[in-house]
Amino acid sequence: MLPTENRLRRREDFATAVRRGRRAGRPTLVVHLRSGATDPHAPGESAPPTRAGFVVSKAVGGAVVRNKVKRRLRHLMRDRVAVFPPGSLVVVRALPGSGDADHAQLARDLDAAVQRLLGGGAR
Repeated sequence: MLPTENRLRRREDFATAVRRGRRAGRPTLVVHLRSGATDPHAPGESAPPTRAGFVVSKAVGGAVVRNKVKRRLRHLMRDRVAVFPPGSLVVVRALPGSGDADHAQLARDLDAAVQRLLGGGAR
């Protein structure tokens, strides 16, 4: 489970990440990243944690399938949240193919999208 301080909950934060951030798409998901705007080395200020949120629409499948996809994505992001700069907003949007994908496929697609966003991979 993703820790409470790393969960993205407010609609404004989702909108900021999707509209003003960069994105990387894969066959089963799209990752939107808005890097942290605050300076983590500013005196007297602690760096805010990276927060992640998930969008899984009805196009993915029924309620059982959507919840399964959300649980898998939350589990995968728990281990990857530390690689993002402090204060980042991350939104993972599941595409219709994610309902049929297994855990390993979601992990590969998430890793590839994160690598592309953080490492500046080829387009």
